[in-house]
Amino acid sequence: MNPLLDFAGLPRFAEIETEHVAPAIEQLLAENRALIARLLAEVAAPTWQNFVVPMEDANERLSRAWGPVGHLNAVMNSPELREVYNATLPKITQYYAELGQNPALFDKFKSLRSSKEFAGLSAARKKIIENELRDFRLGGAELPDDKKVRYLEIQERQSELSSRFSDNLLDATNDFMLVVEDTPSSQPSPKEGRSDRTSSAGKIPDELSGLPDDVLQTAEEAARAASKSGWAFTLKAPSYMPVMQYADNRALREKMYRAYGTRASEFGKPEWDNTRLMDEIVKLRGEEARLLGFANYGELSLASKMATSPQQVVEFMRELAQRARPFAEKDLAELSEFSRTELGIADPSTELRTGLQSWDVGYASEKLRERRYAFSEQEVKQYFPEDAVLPGMFKLVETLYGLQIKPGHAPVWHEDVRFFDISNAQEQLVGQFYLDLYARNSKRGGAWMDDVIGRRRLAKGIQTPVAYLNCNFSAPVGGKPAVFTHDEVITLFHEFGHGLHHLLTEVEDLGVSGINGVEWDAVELPSQFMENFCWEWDVVHGMTRNIDTQEKLPRTLFDKMLAAKNFQSGLQTLRQIEFSLFDMLMHSNFEAGRGKSILELLDEVRAEVAVLIPPAFHRFPHSFSHIFAGGYAAGYYSYKWAEVLSADAYSLFEENGVLNPDVGARFRGEILAMGGSRGAMQSFTAFRGREPSIDALLRHNGLLETS
Repeated sequence: MNPLLDFAGLPRFAEIETEHVAPAIEQLLAENRALIARLLAEVAAPTWQNFVVPMEDANERLSRAWGPVGHLNAVMNSPELREVYNATLPKITQYYAELGQNPALFDKFKSLRSSKEFAGLSAARKKIIENELRDFRLGGAELPDDKKVRYLEIQERQSELSSRFSDNLLDATNDFMLVVEDTPSSQPSPKEGRSDRTSSAGKIPDELSGLPDDVLQTAEEAARAASKSGWAFTLKAPSYMPVMQYADNRALREKMYRAYGTRASEFGKPEWDNTRLMDEIVKLRGEEARLLGFANYGELSLASKMATSPQQVVEFMRELAQRARPFAEKDLAELSEFSRTELGIADPSTELRTGLQSWDVGYASEKLRERRYAFSEQEVKQYFPEDAVLPGMFKLVETLYGLQIKPGHAPVWHEDVRFFDISNAQEQLVGQFYLDLYARNSKRGGAWMDDVIGRRRLAKGIQTPVAYLNCNFSAPVGGKPAVFTHDEVITLFHEFGHGLHHLLTEVEDLGVSGINGVEWDAVELPSQFMENFCWEWDVVHGMTRNIDTQEKLPRTLFDKMLAAKNFQSGLQTLRQIEFSLFDMLMHSNFEAGRGKSILELLDEVRAEVAVLIPPAFHRFPHSFSHIFAGGYAAGYYSYKWAEVLSADAYSLFEENGVLNPDVGARFRGEILAMGGSRGAMQSFTAFRGREPSIDALLRHNGLLETS
């Protein structure tokens, strides 16, 4: 049997080959179209059982066949898989666009909505039908035939462009390698350090001064893997970020920064340049919105979100920017002065107030943090080995929600992938998840959760939900467990929060179980909520062990971390606002190719809200996958919007005890369990007892003025 057509259990990753993809998808598309024809020919009035359930079954089979293909394309990318993925994607896109535009299907749902049966349906099923009616309108079902044809063309082209955007970024990222051989190539500045260390690759040159031993060891292994001598550095996060944070050599930081900031742009290979792709994507989104009767894509995007208009989002962002700006200006002034007086980073020829450049910010910030709080990120990292962090995170979830998490068994796509079962207090299986933690060349950057199987009730019982959790952390080196920075621990908690949202749902109808049907600007609530526990001593202490001494994290070091929690929070907040405002304005108050470029729009946004401006060569939009190749177009503001919800939700734990299982049960019941079966605001107020307030967010981020 074609493994992609086996829906009896988990995906058979060990058996999936590229030649399985096209036959499986073509068979399912044919079966689904035949089913739809039969449903539309049925003269009996549509009901939940005779109409919705068969449609749901058919589309779930297609999703469960295509899902592993898309996942493998993201985590085990290869030329062969990429080719078949990109050849099949338009067929998937066309199918769903056809569904969304089918007036006869639309009429069936409208008939069901107006039937006597509707009043007796569960709240979840009513919500699914209402969502379907909305999505038909947003999918062009009410368009005249000629405009439907154009709408379909737009959908197919957008899918193609987004996939190519991701491919270009991955290829440009993988193409770069900087090899430092055992010969000093440049000298550090007078106040920067010098290296007298050695390794198996030879004497560590001055150019690599400041880099931690584990980073150098990873770079040695990367060089050997590439048949090079010395130390090899790439633009993958576990390699790039430590260079920007710890490398004393300013020239090395600049090389890496310039390479990273110009990926997939006109500064690299022409075939990987995302410039024209971005312009066309934005144009097509605008045309799609106007076809559907919206003034712009921002309005179309918000039609299914909590926020009501682009203007509301813009005003929210500008208000938050106004609150954060004084703190950001103070952050920058302190960093600039420290860089000039303590690090000797100054250049009289520059027009800037100091010589601080973008490639200095991470390095200088780490030095300032060390000076001010007497600890370094590298020191903290030694206390977070993977084999302590995972059990600690699992114990937190077990305590809050009365669960058990244990290793499970499943076919996997890479030897580093792990699999886990989640059971309740009665030892009944609740959910399962894959965990793929380490970076590799075949894997796209970032961290994300995706669903494998959704929870629903079938004739044989409840279908267990399954999720993918993916990160890009450094793999173990030197025979020791992988160690994570505290920021990486926060990332892991964030993605696990998404996973729990999918896995702990109690909704029994697929369309609104887990994250399905949840407004996009509320989907980050459970993930950002989980991040808060990374700052609680009772949680953190139990998930630490020094990789060398085996000692727990000292309370004195944790207190320093806590004191530094909001270090440069003003700058960090403005950075998120910059991205969010750029995204929304680009999709609501901008037309590509009409006298202003995307980069010029970003410059205007930065002039309005940013205090730290990157150099002119930087091409941030060219790697902004969230909005050009993900689901965050006109929705990147969701991170800050949902952070208001998550901070306020967490404040109830702060008031009643952060490990309080009663509050945990309430959060699980009112937020996680409900999925998309009701509006996110209803779920929040049911949990919190009131509507959200921004005060908790400002307090958590240290953005409240003190007298």
